[in-house]
Order: sequence, then C-alpha cells, then structure tokens
Amino acid sequence: MSQPYNSFGSYVRKRFGSPVFKTNIDAGFTCPNRDGTVATGGCTYCNNESFKPGACRPTLSVQEQVQNGIEYMGGRYGAKKFIAYFQAYTNTHAPVDHLRRLYTEALADPSVIGLAIGTRPDAMDAAKLDLLEEIARTHFVLVEYGLQSIHEATLKYINRGHDYQCFLDTVAATLKRPGLHVGGHLIVGFPTETRQQTLAMAEAMNQCGLEFLKIHQLQIIKDTPMAAEFAAHPFPVFEYEEYINFLAEFIDRLSPHIVLQRLFATAPDEILIAPKWGRSRHEILSDITARFRTLGTRQGRACSTCTTASLQDKI
Repeated sequence: MSQPYNSFGSYVRKRFGSPVFKTNIDAGFTCPNRDGTVATGGCTYCNNESFKPGACRPTLSVQEQVQNGIEYMGGRYGAKKFIAYFQAYTNTHAPVDHLRRLYTEALADPSVIGLAIGTRPDAMDAAKLDLLEEIARTHFVLVEYGLQSIHEATLKYINRGHDYQCFLDTVAATLKRPGLHVGGHLIVGFPTETRQQTLAMAEAMNQCGLEFLKIHQLQIIKDTPMAAEFAAHPFPVFEYEEYINFLAEFIDRLSPHIVLQRLFATAPDEILIAPKWGRSRHEILSDITARFRTLGTRQGRACSTCTTASLQDKI
C-alpha cells in the first residue's frame, strides 16, 4: 500500500531522481515583529532554539554552515544533493543586495541544487521576488511563508504582526513568478481556536494555491511569553493520541496536491515544557502512518474540491 499522504521525501525523489537533504542555515536575521518594524517581542510561542540544529550558528559563515551540513549528511546518509535551508527567523528581512550575497554563497557548492527560504509574508516585496525569480532560472527555489493561523484572533494573540490577508496577497504575488514554489507553515492547538476552526484551515490552504505545507502541534517552550502565560494560566495542549487523530482528520481534508514537509514538532527535552510525548521522530511517523491506515485516512479523501483521479495521481 502506498503512503497515505504526499510527503516531501517522495516529492524530491520523483523530481530530482534521488533523495535531497536540507542543510540548515542561521544567517543572523531577526524578524519584523522583533526589531520594531511592525512590533517588538516576537511571536509569543517562539524560541528558535526549539527547532534549530546545534551546528546552525550565525557565528559561522553561510558557506561554512552549508559545508558542515554537506559533510555530516554525506557521511551519515550518503547524501549527494542538497537544498540550502535559510531557517532561523525571517530570511528575507534585509536589503536585496545583502540577500543576493547570502543566497549566492549558499549556492556556491555544485551539490546544492536549490534554496528553501523561511520568511514572513510582510517581509517580501517585488524587488525580493525579482531576485528569487532570477535564482529560480537555474536552481530550485521554495519560499516558505509562516502564517501559523488563518484566524485574526489567534494572530493578534501570538503577536504575529500581520493579518491573514497579508499572507494571501503575498502567496498570490509569489505564485505569479515563474519558477518559484510556495509553502506555508501552520501551528495547531492555540487556545484561541476551537477544533473546528483549526480543521477549517485545511480548506483555506487548499484554496490559496499553496504547493507545500508544514503543520505541527503547539509546543510550550521555555523562555517565551507563552511559557509564562502557561505557567500562570494553564490551557490544554495536544496529547499524543489526540494529536494523531486530529492530524488524520486534517489531512483527510487537505488537497493531495499539497506536499507535506512537516507533520509534528520535537523540541529538545531541555527546553520543552509541554506537551511531552516521550517518543522519537521515527516512532511518531510510524504511529501516524499506522493510525491513518487504521482509520482509512488518505490525503484528500474528505476534500470537497478533490477528485479520486487527482488523489491517485499525487500519492
């Protein structure tokens, strides 16, 4: 039986003929809602140490970080092709000339076939899209826009600094550029949303034209404003079985044309407050696949705009 969802690993193997690994980069950026451009304090849940690899440090040059990733993954997995992933904070929040230098440096090694750029919709403009479109003539370029929620109450609650319409407008503008691929990032489990409101985000992602999506549970991380709130006024977070069941229902509703890059988060134990699942990445992925098959879940099965033919074509 084939995989019940459209995974990024399957996508790159089909597109490039072999596995492709991401090498992570911290290029020293900040965010518009941290430096006062639109707000201060950053997103209330955010501590970049929760997802940034230990070897990913801005004290090293972009080229050094890329080479470290290539050497590690080449040695451990036999990897031959790589995507340079600008991950930490907002990776278009700088003048175009500075971005050009960083992106060019990341692509210097011929085994790096493309870029993945994590950013925010309010940190993109026509000049930056011009640059990325230029790079896309010779390399794979995936722009990943953080959204976290389509609901305005949640965006205000987490101090996001932009609204949902900003995301929609920026995604539409990016999709018009030849060669650019567009992804989104959602976090589920905010106390400002009901289960049905959160599930409704699947159809919203279907409609806006996204090609790639990351989705994961809300984690309460040390040294964040949300951690202080959680300590003072605890609210429910996804327990393990509850999240897997939720994910099955969400992906049931999601178009099979959307490639899933992430299904859950695993912050380091030393900074994770909740939820503590006590399972490895391999165990979680195995349990997700097993639960999907037990429930008969298959990406797009409950998508009102999807057809059986399109589902079989993608997964």
